[in-house]
Parts: sequence; C-alpha cells; structure tokens
Amino acid sequence: MPPHPTAAASVPGGEPVAAAEEESPAARRLRRLSLHLLQPSAPSAAHASSPSSSLVPAACAGRRVVEGGGDVAAALTAYLRGRHRAAQMRLYDFFCARPDLQTPLEMTTAAHRELCFRQLRALVRDAGVRPLTLMANDPAEYFAVMEAAGGADISLGVKLGVQYSLWGGSVINLGTKKHRDKYFDGIDNLDYPGCFAMTELHHGSNVQALQTTATFDPVTDEFIINTPNDGAIKWWIGNAAVHGKFATVFARLILPLQGKGGEPADMGIHAFIVPIRDLETHAVLPGIEINDCGHKIGLNGVDNGALRFRSVSIPRDNLLNRFGDVSRDGKYTSSLPTINKRFAATLGELVGGRVGIAFCSVGVLKVAVTIAVRYALLRHQFGPPKQPEISVLDYQSHQHKLMPMLASSYAFHFATVQLVDKYSEMKKTNDEDLIADVHVLSSGLKAYITSYTAKSISICREACGGHGYAAVNRFGALRNDHDIFQTFEGDNTVLLQQVAGDLLKQYQEKFKGGTLSVTWNYLRDSMGTYLSQPNPVTARWEGEDHLRDPNFQLDAFRVNKLSPQYRTSRLLHSVAARLQKHSKTLGGFGAWNRCLNHLLTLAESHIESVILAQFIESVKSCPDEKTREVLKLVCDLYALDRIWKDIGTYRNVDYVAPNKAKAIHKLTDYLSYQVRLVAKELVDAFDLPDLIIRAPIGMQSEAYAQYTQYVGF
Repeated sequence: MPPHPTAAASVPGGEPVAAAEEESPAARRLRRLSLHLLQPSAPSAAHASSPSSSLVPAACAGRRVVEGGGDVAAALTAYLRGRHRAAQMRLYDFFCARPDLQTPLEMTTAAHRELCFRQLRALVRDAGVRPLTLMANDPAEYFAVMEAAGGADISLGVKLGVQYSLWGGSVINLGTKKHRDKYFDGIDNLDYPGCFAMTELHHGSNVQALQTTATFDPVTDEFIINTPNDGAIKWWIGNAAVHGKFATVFARLILPLQGKGGEPADMGIHAFIVPIRDLETHAVLPGIEINDCGHKIGLNGVDNGALRFRSVSIPRDNLLNRFGDVSRDGKYTSSLPTINKRFAATLGELVGGRVGIAFCSVGVLKVAVTIAVRYALLRHQFGPPKQPEISVLDYQSHQHKLMPMLASSYAFHFATVQLVDKYSEMKKTNDEDLIADVHVLSSGLKAYITSYTAKSISICREACGGHGYAAVNRFGALRNDHDIFQTFEGDNTVLLQQVAGDLLKQYQEKFKGGTLSVTWNYLRDSMGTYLSQPNPVTARWEGEDHLRDPNFQLDAFRVNKLSPQYRTSRLLHSVAARLQKHSKTLGGFGAWNRCLNHLLTLAESHIESVILAQFIESVKSCPDEKTREVLKLVCDLYALDRIWKDIGTYRNVDYVAPNKAKAIHKLTDYLSYQVRLVAKELVDAFDLPDLIIRAPIGMQSEAYAQYTQYVGF
C-alpha cells in the first residue's frame, strides 16, 4: 500500500519530505532538522541582531524538560493536584476494588440505570461519602468527588449532580431552616432520591414562561399543583422515570382573588417540594403521571422522565420560601420587591450546577486527550527510507491536531479551578460582587469549555484512526455522554448572551461613573484606549521574546475582529452603539436579535481573555522552576495558536503586519513541536488511573497487548 500522502508530506519539524526519487536528500534533511531542533546551536552575534533572530531556536525548553522525564511529570502532577486529590483517589480505589460496580461496555438501558443507582448508593453508603454535606461545607471537595464519579461513569457523575446539586441544592439554597431540618439527612444518605423539575415540553431556557401552576387554597392551607396543558408537562427530568421519590417543581405561584378586580395574582416562578412516589412502596402517588423519556444518545444510566400533575395537593410548608412566602391567610411576603428580582435570586442560587459541568467537562477533555496522545506516541507509521517508522505524533499534522488541544486542557484546568475557588468563597461570604462575578463567569466558562470539549472528542477519535472507532477505546461513549453538557444547565448560546448582557451592564455603569466588578477589571484599563490606532512599529515586531510576552498575548486576545482596538472593549463599545441605533426602529428585542452574533463574539472574546489571564497567573505562581518552564511553553502555545487561528482578522485591521503573521505561524508550529517532546509527561501529569482511562490504546504500557487480549487473542 502506498504511503498516505499527508503522512508522507511532513516530518517532525514540519518540513516537506522530498519525493521518492530524492531519498538521500530527504534523509539528510530529516537528520539535519532533528539536530537543529534537538541540539540547536547558539545564533551568531550578527544573526542575533536581526529582527527575526529570536525565531531561530535557542536552547529548546522542550529538550530541557525531556531530560527531566518522570521527575517533570511528577512535579507537574504535584502542581495540578488539588487539595482534594486524596478524596478522589479513595473513590478510584473503591471502584477499582468493586468490579460489580464497573460499567461494562455493552448493556441495556434498564440495566445501566440500575447499575448507576447501585454505584451512587455504594458511593454514599459503602464508601461513606456525604455529597450534600460536602456541597454545603466544602464545595471544592464536592466538585472533586463529582469529577471522580464521572470518571467512573459519566452517567454516575450526572446522577450524583441531579441528586445533590439540583434536588439537594434547591432544598438547601431555596428553602429555609424547616426544609433543611426535614430533608437534609434523607437527601444526603439517599433515603430521599429526588428530581429537579424545571424544564417543560414547551419551555426550557425561558424559565419565566413556565406554565405549571401552584395555586394556594386558603381553605385547606395547601398548594394545588397542576399541569394546565401538554406543553407544561415536565420533561427530561433526571431521576423521575425510575428512582425519584420527590421533585422540586418550578411553577407559577397563583394567589386567588388577590389580583386586580379580584382576579388571581400571578407571583411568578417559585419552587415547591412535591412527593411523587410512596416512600415505602415506591408506587406513583395519586394525581401524578410519570412516563419514561426513553433511550437517549448518551447518559443512559440516568433515568429521565416526564411528569404531569393533576390537582396534586401539597402542604403550604412545601413552598421553598427563602425569597418569597405565603402566610396562613394567603398573604404574600418577600424581601425582594419585584418578580424579576425574585426570579434572578432564585436562579442565582442554582449556579453550582454550571460550575460542576464546566469542571467535569475539563475532566472529559483530559481523558480524550490522554487517550489520543498516548496512542499517537505508540503508533508508528512510515518514515525515512531504510529507517524505522516514526511515531504518528512526530508528524506536524498530528501535532497541529493534538498539541493545542493538550494546551487548552491545561488552560481550562486552571480556569475552572479558579471558578471553583470563587464559588466556594461566594458561598462563604455571600459577597454581592462575587455572586455576580461567579454567575457570569460560570455561564461563560460552561458554554466555552463544553463546546470546545465536544469538538475535541471528535478530533481525538479521528486522530486515532480506525482504532478510535472501536467502542472499547471510549471516544463514542465520551462524545455521546458529554454532548448534552452543551445544553443542560443552560443552553450554551443562551449562557453566552448572559455574559454579553452583563458586560453591557458593566459598560453602562462605567459611563455612569460606577465601579466594575472583580472579573471585568481589565475593561477599566482598556476602555479609555478603545479609539487608539495600532502602533505601526509593534505591528511588525516578530521577535520570539515579544511574541511570548504575556502582555502581547493578552493585548492580542483583546483585539476586535472588526476594528483596530482592544478586542473586548471595542466589541463592547461597537455593539452598544449598534444596539442603541437599531433599538430606535426595531425595539429592544429586535435590536438584540439583529446584533446577536456580535454579542456572542463579545462573550467568547471576554471568556478567552479570562482563561488566558488565569493561565498566565498560574504559570507565574508555580513554585518549581522546571515546571514553570513547561507550563510557560504550554501557555505560549495556547495563546499563539488562538491568535493564529484568527490571524486574518488581525491582518484586516493592521494589528499584525505580514512579517509578524508569518512569525506567529512559525513559532506556533515550533511550540507545537516542543510540546510534543513533553506530551507524555503532560498527559501523565493528569494522574488519571487506568480505571478512568479504560481504553486499551490509552494505557501507559502494553497497550497493544491489552487491545488484542480484549478481542480474544
């Protein structure tokens, strides 16, 4: 079979391989290139003074790291390892010692659901984990446990999230002491499996338009829960189809005779605890109809169901009344003056779900990248004439696929660790600025990271060729189970609009003389310069020191695609002007829709800047010099690859001159090669046990042997 044209066209350093009739020159070129990259000579004084001198490789950071080998991997692991890594390892060991709890490759939906519930019950009752207690007392450890559970089976991680983040979280965050006293222990020890019944058949993202009603009956001192039409059937409710005994139902609170002219008063969306099955017999309770949403693309260990309520009576005390209450005589009271403020406060308390999804999505990305990188190092195909075949990862095209993705997994790791820390601090302090910051940051990171991970899993599958298509090598299950991360806990497009909306609010406050909240501090510095033109001198700078300068990278991330100013601040200024213009003829809603793609670009721009800023800060904070060098290399690749992917827009506004664009391209390829030299150490530093990887081609050793054994040899 002839060599694949792409494989034959590139070698480790990215230079073309000569045609077959030029075999000797090709071999010489390969050897020279290897010497050039692995043992570069110091540039001459004359060469060093040239504008592009710093693109001539100096002592290669990647080369220095490789010499560290396992020591570097260990140092990286130590820096990445969170303070709750021990709790994760205990769970990994627990599941490893329990083959009966390990998810097989093939099983029916019904069997997967029962296994998933047994896994959760064993985690709580046998392993002694108390997730709701952790969520209340130490959210960072709770998210670490969720990540570990999701590593064993993503369905388990999601089912744990439904039980504790959603059902349990709604009770402790939206209820008051009487609810915590009554339900906390039962939720924590799994005596009270529950659901989070928000989404309806006709409404998901637009929660304020939900149609389920909860009408107060002053005679019986009860709320009557009702599904007024088929569109109001609660849909996709996790735990509902099989295991749930309670549901937090989001419904419109209706007070009879208290509206204008004696009409019913709609007090907006509130949350109610509704028993749905008998605690002893598990029979569905009267007035409640439950149906199964059926087999899904993924996450079939989670039993999603649909709920209809026909005049179901619940005690008045079952209203989760932190932000609004109804007295015995039917009077409504709230510390918040409007429906919108109560609604915002209610949803704001549920932000932990988005934090968990962003955090766990990074875990899925790490698994996919680890499998793909290890296989690329293992797999050897083609090579110079009469010489051994080379690793697939030595091809520039493969480095281009996987090394920026590996860099992104590190960038996202540090960004989500910071998010979890902010969330934990928010729960301790209830600081209003921090609450607003976490709300928007979690929305943006959840949207950006889950979208990136979903695309990356497919790229990893393709990078592993035919073996990546085998179910045992995980990519199909990872893709299918993770795909919904882009939708639940907030559709990604909707969440990015929340980020854009908050930026516009901050922009307005800036020009009213208000202060900016904590994450948006850089806007304060850059808004004053959004009308400045790019410096024609710096637009041509192409030295490596300049291109790898964090200040240049951050500034470049903030350059607008449509104008020559700082990206986020100029996007913000221009979209505000467009909204003002179009609102005069289209109204507020029409103007927003007209500018929607602009707004989404604004949100993504901001989140990219936040991710890079945190990565740079994490590099600076690393105490070990060698580890810091490796992380700086990875961070530079992450930043420059993102710039190169958008290089046309930088060129269009003359922020980058042609020679500088070329230098960025060359340096990005060179950094990809350097990261390739430490790719094994970088994925090993994730410290993922075989139980989590599971794919034979992703094992650290004897991958082919495990693969052949799996198929029966």
